Amino acid sequence: MSARNGFVQVEIKGKMAICHIIPPVDGGNNINFAEAESFLHDHGFDNYDKKEFRNRLATGEATSLSLGLCDGLEFSESMYTKISLDKMKMTCRFMPPSTAGSLLTARDILAELEKQKVIYGVDQDAIMAFLNERKYATDYIFAKGDPPQIGKDAKIEYFFNTNPNLRPKYNEDGSVDYRELNTINNVEEGDLLARLIPAVPGKTGKDILGRDIMTRQVQSVTLRYGKNIRISEDRTELYSEVQGHVRLANGQVYVSDVYTVPKDVDNSTGNIEFAGNVHIKGNVKGGFSVIARGDVVVEGVVEDALIQAGGQVIVRRGIHGMHKGIIDAEGNVITQFIENATIFSGGYVESGSVIYSEVNATQDVIVNDKKGFIAGGVIRAGGKVESHTLGSSMGALTRVEVGMAPEKKEQYTMLQRDIAAKNQKIKKLTPIIDTYQHYIDEGRQLDEKNSVYLDKILEELNQAKQMLHNSREIYNALHQELLNSQHAKVVVRRDVFPGVTIVISDASITLRDKRSYCQFTKNGDSIRVSNL
Repeated sequence: MSARNGFVQVEIKGKMAICHIIPPVDGGNNINFAEAESFLHDHGFDNYDKKEFRNRLATGEATSLSLGLCDGLEFSESMYTKISLDKMKMTCRFMPPSTAGSLLTARDILAELEKQKVIYGVDQDAIMAFLNERKYATDYIFAKGDPPQIGKDAKIEYFFNTNPNLRPKYNEDGSVDYRELNTINNVEEGDLLARLIPAVPGKTGKDILGRDIMTRQVQSVTLRYGKNIRISEDRTELYSEVQGHVRLANGQVYVSDVYTVPKDVDNSTGNIEFAGNVHIKGNVKGGFSVIARGDVVVEGVVEDALIQAGGQVIVRRGIHGMHKGIIDAEGNVITQFIENATIFSGGYVESGSVIYSEVNATQDVIVNDKKGFIAGGVIRAGGKVESHTLGSSMGALTRVEVGMAPEKKEQYTMLQRDIAAKNQKIKKLTPIIDTYQHYIDEGRQLDEKNSVYLDKILEELNQAKQMLHNSREIYNALHQELLNSQHAKVVVRRDVFPGVTIVISDASITLRDKRSYCQFTKNGDSIRVSNL
């Protein structure tokens, strides 16, 4: 015998009503007091000893309880329905009729479903299962919708390392070996570079009320590639046509030879501009520039020069910027030291030391040499800043900002100004339009000149309001990103000196005392300092 939940049933004896408590069978659920009380209330039984009723239910035994006087009328089986919030499921529970009352039929049940506009996914087998073996105070699912089937976006599988590990090797003594770097993805002619896996469309669903549930549109992609690459006839695979270096930049696959400069970049070479990678075996002298779509590797020193790269910039011996040197990389910047230079990195910056420089990184700034330090200048990172020493005993003014990528923070500041300007413009135009509106409301007609002017002002106001709306949407998203930055922190593995200012998102602190072996994180609206 299958399990049955406990329930209550009413017997009508003349003008008296008696409640029979029927306990569960074979591990079924006990009677729920609230459900039983609600059932009795629905049939007009309220004048009984509820405390005694609860006590009887608690015993879990079969018993009976007088409900007092009644109208003497029998009542039929009760059906209670519940439709889920997403309209994907209808659950029904039943309670028994009075002992001489009538039972519900399949037609009665279907009529109730129709009354509640349930027309799709009706489970006839579940209805028959109840009618064949009536279990009271038990959930029956009589209708289920079809959930939408989410499609799969198209994607591209790459057969080369799209995120090379260019972090330098750390020796056991804590020093950093900037020579051991994996900078090149070598490919041979005919190598498979990428494969397109087509999108799989989704399928529309339907809820129990018969309404369609749309699924999202799947995203399609195409293989994007530069020269020296062959695409298959079905346009799903990319192959290298040459031996060289492959990389992925802004979703596009490039294969290029590495341009090698066997000596210094100076008067003998002039400025360097190359569509692929550049490998300089000497130094980059002051006043010269190296511009590459790929990576730039300099074996020597970069002086007050300009380096622009669509990939990584690696300077093995360091950067002497002389207050004019600029390194601008879409990828990471790795060097032995940075002195009096300006750095922009779309990835992370890793160096042995940073002295009086402006360093901007979308990800992290790491100074992990055993004697590594940051002294003077401004360091900005979207993620974390980590150094052995921060500031100096001489009080070098040092500012560290984390929590948002520098370009986003600049955009955030510009949007603040733009919103203020748009509000000012709207504030200026609104009284002019109000004056014209008052004039028109008095029944007077505008001449052609004023009518044209009013149209112009209205157009300017609408444009300002639309631009303000757009700016606020972007600003609010950036503001939320600024507030919710969880990864942002500053880690000091030795000493941080007075005079160092640390900014995390919208909170800041300027140290007045020396601290050691600590980290700075955001805690609510303030910055928390904790020991490592």
